Amino acid sequence: MDIIAGLKSKDNNEAYRLLLLLEQHSAESSELYGCFTDFIGLLKSKSSFVQVRGFRLACAQARWDTEKRLEQNLDALFAALYAAKPTAARQCLAALQNVLRWRPELAGTIAAGLDGMDLDKYKDSMRPLIEKDMAELRACL
Repeated sequence: MDIIAGLKSKDNNEAYRLLLLLEQHSAESSELYGCFTDFIGLLKSKSSFVQVRGFRLACAQARWDTEKRLEQNLDALFAALYAAKPTAARQCLAALQNVLRWRPELAGTIAAGLDGMDLDKYKDSMRPLIEKDMAELRACL
């Protein structure tokens, strides 16, 4: 199975199951690090579901990122975060915790990226949740 095609599947349940499987595999092995560029490429999708999958999987490679690809692509990751719908933004913020765990030297860049978030675009019902997620991420800095 082509994993990128699977992540782009219109069957969101199937694609989500694949995402979880790939995240688990990424936690245990560097095998998917070779797909990093493909994961970043998913950020360009019109589908916010696909974008989030790419974001999460790119962040899941932090442990294996010996070539500093995350650092080179933080602008693309933050652009996706800034454009994300509220629930997608929350998933992206959670994924950044994995980056901080394995790449603590990126803390300053991530903090600056958080400072660039425009929370006014979110409804009052979602803003406190996103602020909480941001605070949790900042606690890891």
